[in-house]
Amino acid sequence: MPRIRPRTRTGVAPEPLPDPRVLAPEAHGPEHVAIDADGRILTGTADGAIRRLTLSPDHELVRSEVLAHTGGRPLGLVPCPDGDLLVCDARRGLLLVGPDDGSVRVVADTVAGKPLRFCSNVATAADGTVYFTVSSRRHGLENWLGDIVENTATGQLLRLRPGGRPEVVLDGLRFANGVALAADDSYVAVAESGAYRISRLWLTGRRAGTRDLLIRDLPGFPDNLTRGPDGVLWVALAAPRQPAVDLLHRAPAPLRRAAVPVVTGLRLSPRPTVRALAIGPDGRVVRHLVRHRAPYRMATSACVLGGLLILGSLLERGIAVCALPPRDATAPAHPQPAG
Repeated sequence: MPRIRPRTRTGVAPEPLPDPRVLAPEAHGPEHVAIDADGRILTGTADGAIRRLTLSPDHELVRSEVLAHTGGRPLGLVPCPDGDLLVCDARRGLLLVGPDDGSVRVVADTVAGKPLRFCSNVATAADGTVYFTVSSRRHGLENWLGDIVENTATGQLLRLRPGGRPEVVLDGLRFANGVALAADDSYVAVAESGAYRISRLWLTGRRAGTRDLLIRDLPGFPDNLTRGPDGVLWVALAAPRQPAVDLLHRAPAPLRRAAVPVVTGLRLSPRPTVRALAIGPDGRVVRHLVRHRAPYRMATSACVLGGLLILGSLLERGIAVCALPPRDATAPAHPQPAG
């Protein structure tokens, strides 16, 4: 008799993820993780540091070094072809960091004459165009939960062309977060944490300039996005979907605003669950990895390095690494309808 596999709203059966190992506990709050051209792990931490971690071939930590301090709170970051790093700093805007000399230069801290607030994530296209997000124009990083509760829909996706100035290309996003480009730069994807979805802005072809959804109705809050070497997008789900939040989002705006100090005052502890999805360029979920009762909370970023899944967290000390389980060929991916 064939096995009956449970389905989730991702369209694929969840795969158990091995317990992650925590490395470099001195790195407090490594909210985003990225891989440089030499296979080293890059992250920004709560103390304003940009760190680089080097692993041995058997996945042990060889070196943990501080490359620079931004003077703010670095979140998303991406290596540039010349070795420099573009960094979204929640307090200072879009920065360019030189890993060799520790230099920090402000690339953009205003858009349309208004200060950038809560700059969150960044990605670059082949032609040098930079796409980055502002999570909220009402709440700062310290009150990110308040924006989720209030559902302000004040997030933005910005574009910075070489030699140009930042411009808003998508507005009204529900807590804009991770951003990544398709392998062929045909579209840019942006996670809307408050809407459980990933939106897509087409950049080329007959649909250029139009927006649709890459995927919707996710089982948790999508956070950072990274594109793997095979072209799939990895997204960390920072927390499971919350029925109470869904209910609040349907309430009138004054009630949502009134609920913000109540909910944030509860100081709720994140659930000890790690969840990451791999999404194909057509919006199909190809992997759904889950670990319950994990020794790591609120995983906000996931990327692949060889046979490892690398995880970052807004709250935890250190990055987490675990072996990617072998792909089960009997579990085909199914498209998740968007609309």
